Amino acid sequence: MPSEAALTGRCYCGDVRLKLATPPLTTAYCHCSDCKRWTGSPLPAFAAFPRHAVDTSQFPAPGFSTKAGVERWICPRCGSPLAATFDYLPDQIYVPVGILDDAASLSPELHCHADQALPWLCLSDELPRSSSSGRDLLNEAGATDG
Repeated sequence: MPSEAALTGRCYCGDVRLKLATPPLTTAYCHCSDCKRWTGSPLPAFAAFPRHAVDTSQFPAPGFSTKAGVERWICPRCGSPLAATFDYLPDQIYVPVGILDDAASLSPELHCHADQALPWLCLSDELPRSSSSGRDLLNEAGATDG
């Protein structure tokens, strides 16, 4: 995982570019149906950052929500998922790993909503699996930030 260097990323069309001021707090897979539908992926992965580390000035304002307590942003031109926040994970913002330029260095550390994994998806890793949001582990990761 990158240590001191800032991470960068961009949406598919390049209109929105990200520069993240800190390394992620953690990286996690999410098997929930909401994240799968939003990303179009059978297994989305997200990097969690402190809110202050992500410049959201390029994001369309406000974000959108189909669920209470969740706010999401997409690129207004190409529709790429950019970031999401969750009320139960205060002061954190989640960026899809796939839009980050150094995604190969961001190995997930846990599976959230593992009980909603697609039955044909076979993963042999030994990462912790939470049948829910994994909020305790994710909030713990957030608490280690300054």
